[in-house]
Amino acid sequence: MTSPVSLPSLRIVAATVALCASLAACKKPAEEPIIRSTEPLAVSTPPPTYPMELGCEDIGGTAVLKVVIGVEGKPTDIRIVQTSKTKQLDDAAVAAVRGWTFRAATRAGKPTPVSIQVPVTFAPPAVRPESCFVYDEEKKNKL
Repeated sequence: MTSPVSLPSLRIVAATVALCASLAACKKPAEEPIIRSTEPLAVSTPPPTYPMELGCEDIGGTAVLKVVIGVEGKPTDIRIVQTSKTKQLDDAAVAAVRGWTFRAATRAGKPTPVSIQVPVTFAPPAVRPESCFVYDEEKKNKL
C-alpha cells in the first residue's frame, strides 16, 4: 500500500517544477550567429599577355570564360563559354586566368567552390608600337 502524499509535499514539487520551467525559459540557449555567405573576391588578376603579332595586325576580341574557383581560391576548371574568334587570344585568356588568385567564396562560414564567368578583352593598341615595324620587317623576310 502506498503512503498518502501530503498537501505541503505536493506544493513543494509543484513549486520546484515551476521554478525549473521558468529557469529553463530564462536560460534559453544563445541564438546561433548568422553567418553570411560570401562571393569570391579577386586577389591577384594580372592581365593576359597580348600576342604582339595580333596587336600589330589590329586583331582584338573578348573571350568569356567559365571559371570554377576552388576552396583554396585558385581556378580549378576553366572553359571557354564564348570565343574571341581567335585561338591565340582564347589561349592567352585561359593561361592568364589559370594564374589568378581569389579569396574563396563561403557558405555557412566554410569555403566552397563556385563558378563565375569572366570576360577577358584584348584591345589592339590605339597607336601602333615601334615593335610592330620590326615585326612587319620580319614577316616580309619570311616570305
